[in-house]
Amino acid sequence: MDFPKELKYSEEHEWVRVEGNKAYIGITSFAQSELGDIVFVELPEVGAQIKQDEPFGSVESVKTVSELYAPLSGTVVEVNGELEDSPELVNSSPYDKGWMIVVEVADPSELDKLLDADAYEAMVKE
Repeated sequence: MDFPKELKYSEEHEWVRVEGNKAYIGITSFAQSELGDIVFVELPEVGAQIKQDEPFGSVESVKTVSELYAPLSGTVVEVNGELEDSPELVNSSPYDKGWMIVVEVADPSELDKLLDADAYEAMVKE
């Protein structure tokens, strides 16, 4: 299982990569492996406001539907349109091509509530 050190992680299994005042968000390799083959991804529209710890979309796999929870609050400035036709990118490339949304971060201090790679790895091993 892969837990890139440069990312932050939520207890709800989302990852965050911060670039300036923007944050890329997706689900972790652990989450996608637990869900199985992803067949559909529902994401918010550009301009939507998301709030930390509240649902912002969902992923549907062959096994189940799971809500996505915002690891940070902010405004959605980009959505990964490739996932509409190729939701399996979440399985094959969760940290690269399978990113879901980009958010303009409203409150950078919310990053302090997220886990680093070691803490997230310890949590999923429990």
